[in-house]
Amino acid sequence: MTHRRKILGAIGLTALFVAPSAFAQTTTDDTFTVQITIEESCAIDTAATDMDFGTVGILNNDTATSTVNVTCSNGTPYDIGLDAGVGAGASVASRFMTGSGAETVEYALYQDAAHSTLWGETIGADTQTGTGNGAPQPYTVYGQLATQTTPTADTYTDTITLTVTY
Repeated sequence: MTHRRKILGAIGLTALFVAPSAFAQTTTDDTFTVQITIEESCAIDTAATDMDFGTVGILNNDTATSTVNVTCSNGTPYDIGLDAGVGAGASVASRFMTGSGAETVEYALYQDAAHSTLWGETIGADTQTGTGNGAPQPYTVYGQLATQTTPTADTYTDTITLTVTY
């Protein structure tokens, strides 16, 4: 019995030394590429804030503002344009809010607080320009009512479309 244990012990020890090489795992390697292609892109972040001239009794060149945030990929040049609105006969220089009847309130939109640079939609002439930095960039739209006779009491509205060209 002792002799058997010695033989079994010797076989067990041999198996320990032979087993690792007999059961060793073989490996192979490979690589893969991780990539992303970033295109020139722009987005209008959230909706532009509405421009509200408030409630007035008599028009008096009142002013108001709206804010829009534009995000463009880093280094992307862009132009922000504002159309003339939906008021009948409107132009960039003379926009119209319309009441429930045919009466209107004339106003203009500007790129600056001094109300000296009109904001329109002709690239290279009256749009805001910028270069993206990958983060939201805020722009303020400055509105001013034109000198005019105060129309009938009503709520007057217009809709402006903002376009970012890049």
